[in-house]
Amino acid sequence: MPTLEYIRSEIEHMRTQISRQRKEILQLQRAGIGTASAEALLSRMQAKVDDLVSLRDEMKKAEPQGAKKRVLGGRKW
Repeated sequence: MPTLEYIRSEIEHMRTQISRQRKEILQLQRAGIGTASAEALLSRMQAKVDDLVSLRDEMKKAEPQGAKKRVLGGRKW
């Protein structure tokens, strides 16, 4: 099973790809080129990110309270 850090990095990577894809679609639309297949790919990518986000949230909930990482420089009260 992938780690929480891997899931987070994959989400970040895919969001970057989605952003690039959106920019390319806008360029194609301005040029008058059909973008149906690119938009379908974009929706599949977004669905995968949504799945990864829900998996990340489940993993965060399942993580034991004591195992959660502390913030750097955090105070001990």
